[in-house]
Amino acid sequence: MARTQLGPAEDDPAEEAEPVKLGRRRDHTRDPDILAAAVDVLAECGYDGMTIDMVASRAKAGKATLYRRWPSKGELVIDAVACMKNGDLNLSQLPDTGTLRGDLIAMIKPHSIEDGEKKLRVIAGLMSLLAHSPELAETARLSVVEPRVTAHRFLLRRAIERGEISPTSDVDNLATVTTAMASMRVLFERKPVNRDFLISLIDGVILPAVGLGAGSGVDPGSGSAPEAPAAADPAVTAH
Repeated sequence: MARTQLGPAEDDPAEEAEPVKLGRRRDHTRDPDILAAAVDVLAECGYDGMTIDMVASRAKAGKATLYRRWPSKGELVIDAVACMKNGDLNLSQLPDTGTLRGDLIAMIKPHSIEDGEKKLRVIAGLMSLLAHSPELAETARLSVVEPRVTAHRFLLRRAIERGEISPTSDVDNLATVTTAMASMRVLFERKPVNRDFLISLIDGVILPAVGLGAGSGVDPGSGSAPEAPAAADPAVTAH
């Protein structure tokens, strides 16, 4: 008759479990390079045209390495879009020129323009997915839209605090103007976003909306304040 085991198995040497073999620790040091490569491929080819092979080749990494870290293309894309966010926004480091126009124009830098266009091209390549993936849509909003909107909202509120614009100014909507119009230009009009275009939005849309003229502040790019209007000729005004 076979003996029924009721007690714990560790009393029987033959029943001792073999030690667990630890797997190789994953190396995440290449993640930034791989995600940057994924962003580049997304910007060039869109989601439908993107393949894991293309990303691996661009990052000079093995395809198996990518699949171990990201089992699907969708998971890789979500992380790649998330990595486009330029760290935590430091409001204390935003320009402070003394005027709203000066602050907004000081935000326009060649690198930020190129980076912004690239992000919008990535979003353009994801349009077919955004409606079906709430997680991806939220990631895209936080990475591409929210940083610029938050910065503009802060600059507008600071202009209110220093008495430059009215407290009734529609800060929340005005903070989205630049990003919304840049998106329209890149995604639908297929035109580049450059310094002149962004300044035209500042002078033609944002400043008039808060009751300021285009000359209300220094252009950091020129290093000088706008010229004051010429005084009226007394001989003319006398008539």
